[in-house]
Amino acid sequence: MVGAAASSCYASPLCTFFVAACMSLSHGGGGGDTRQPLGRSRRRRQQLGKCSGSGSVQEALVPSCLEFKPCSHYNKNNKGNAFSSLLGSNSLSLNRKQRKLNRATTSSSGGAMAVAMGMEKEGTVDKKPPMEQRRVVVTGMGVETSLGHDPNTFYENLLQGNSGISQIENFDCSEFPTRIAGEIKSFSTEGWVAPKLSKRMDKFMLYLLTAGKKALADGAVTDEVMAEFNKAKCGVLIGSAMGGMKVFNDAIEALKISYKKMNPFCVPFATTNMGSAMLAMDLGWMGPNYSISTACATSNFCILNSANHIIRGEADVMLCGGSDAVIIPIGLGGFVACRALSQRNNDPTKASRPWDSNRDGFVMGEGAGVLLLEELEHAKKRGATIYAEFLGGSFTCDAYHMTEPRPDGAGVILCIERALADAGISKEQINYINAHATSTPAGDLKEYQALAHCFGQNPEVAFSSPDLLKFSFVCFPYLVSQLCWQLKVNSTKSMIGHLLGAAGAVEAIATVQAIRTGWVHPNINLENPDNGVDTSLLVGPKKERLSIKAALSNSFGFGGHNSSIIFAPYK
Repeated sequence: MVGAAASSCYASPLCTFFVAACMSLSHGGGGGDTRQPLGRSRRRRQQLGKCSGSGSVQEALVPSCLEFKPCSHYNKNNKGNAFSSLLGSNSLSLNRKQRKLNRATTSSSGGAMAVAMGMEKEGTVDKKPPMEQRRVVVTGMGVETSLGHDPNTFYENLLQGNSGISQIENFDCSEFPTRIAGEIKSFSTEGWVAPKLSKRMDKFMLYLLTAGKKALADGAVTDEVMAEFNKAKCGVLIGSAMGGMKVFNDAIEALKISYKKMNPFCVPFATTNMGSAMLAMDLGWMGPNYSISTACATSNFCILNSANHIIRGEADVMLCGGSDAVIIPIGLGGFVACRALSQRNNDPTKASRPWDSNRDGFVMGEGAGVLLLEELEHAKKRGATIYAEFLGGSFTCDAYHMTEPRPDGAGVILCIERALADAGISKEQINYINAHATSTPAGDLKEYQALAHCFGQNPEVAFSSPDLLKFSFVCFPYLVSQLCWQLKVNSTKSMIGHLLGAAGAVEAIATVQAIRTGWVHPNINLENPDNGVDTSLLVGPKKERLSIKAALSNSFGFGGHNSSIIFAPYK
């Protein structure tokens, strides 16, 4: 029966292809040592090798061919390796070296594939020569938010638990059911943007330009330093969820009178790509330049793509992040129509309350966040201050609903697992998460459940008994010190609201600041936690000390767009 099954498996062309492909991956192929950068699949090949055991590769592959599903060893995802990851060779720095030095790994179609597919001859393809993996670091940050216009002021306000939510003052919203937002009250482009452009541009572009230039200033990129840059390898990737809504809305109002009244810049200044383009024109940067718009996941998409440009050698320096400014009548009215906003108008600072059972929707915010990413050796050569290292990330799609999260959380779980794989670290090495948590009834709980699924077996649960913990600490102090770290989760949106396309970048900056300072900011307004939420995992109402090993930042957007990115201290 087994023989018949095996025969059937090998008789199928599709199964034959899978068998041959896996044989080539396991044995390195038969066509020489041709290498290409496929390091992200290295772990999967290792798992496959383990699955085959001492038997032949063909024997190990027959069940998978018949069932069309991964083997049980692969599904276990290395569970139970917490001790080795924390105490031995699987440390963060070693994993990082392995990841960085081994992304160019053996992957050849080889003789096995040729035989299995019945090829008469195998074509040859020129491959790029192997190169050492390029590391990406953060060397500058710029923000425009309701809690500050520079990273230090912004983060200090977060640590103090100050709220940037207030009554909307920019326009009369007395007829709206929601009249509060994380509105920026004082903003100046002086010294950053030419006065003529300041009068014409949409605020999202003004926030973007000022935050971008502030990131350069924060990274000590002076005119003299920039003169040494290769401008062809300097890029800008700063996205926006909504683009220039006010410029476009003003054009519609003008059109009601006559097309002759329309601003000639209304089209270019309304598009989401023009912010990146204008900043590049100002700086003379000729490298990768575009924008991404994936709703509230926009910034993380931009950050990860920017890092990949650097990793692939297409850029040495990237300005990346997001910007949005939609606290205007059409923006407020649109989200009110979606029934997505909090209506706690009489107590604005209490309105954004992630994971609290009395939450009633998110609070709109506005602003921009921009990170200066740089290739490690490039940064070291110019003597830059390195704030943190970018390890990796991922994106997935829920493929479920325009605005509602997937009930089983599969898209978010997959995104986090892929981000960990891309970063080359284990889940046990994550001990801080800046959650998307927007203060919506469904979204907060689904994300929490996904986090519990991914990180619920982290080592801190090993000592649930105080007596066992005390005994263990006396007998095995080093072991306990390694295992009893706490995973901590917080939401920056509890204080600044939801900045839409800019949210991920601003929260990435908060994450980097947590790594730099050793302090994580509180979750404010968490007075009555939702059922099923373990508050021991959440940062309390006051800032807390935390020596971060690796930090995860999530952003999810309308359309089911999921994104997760990972930072760690530079070592």
